[in-house]
Amino acid sequence: MSYIWGIDMGSLIVISGKQRGEYLPLGQRTSVVGRAETLPLQILDDGVSRRHFRIVFDKDAGKYYAEDMNSRHGTLINMRRITQRTPLAEGDQIIVGQTNLFFTEKDFDTKESALTHYKLVGEKSKTTRMDSGESQPL
Repeated sequence: MSYIWGIDMGSLIVISGKQRGEYLPLGQRTSVVGRAETLPLQILDDGVSRRHFRIVFDKDAGKYYAEDMNSRHGTLINMRRITQRTPLAEGDQIIVGQTNLFFTEKDFDTKESALTHYKLVGEKSKTTRMDSGESQPL
């Protein structure tokens, strides 16, 4: 894991869509995500704009924020469309087009370690509903 000034670096993990299993270590920089070939995380999804959204790291706050870049179909965080800079927290899900991304405050050395983290953290955070007295994953 990468640490700069005691801050653990974040990552995005693609959890659904054509690139399921890919991940992007975020570092302490601004990372743009979209369909354009030149981006560090290119999303191959017709519902995604060429420059769809960006993740910004605020060094003073030690936090990551998501910003939609005036995309045609918008950016959703935890099923809510964002219209301004929105803080990200561990386990947030970002939806662009038909692609779902998982935000984590961790950085990984390998694709396998990123997916293992998602399975351990992401699966536990899924919403459940009560049906006939039993809890079932959605």
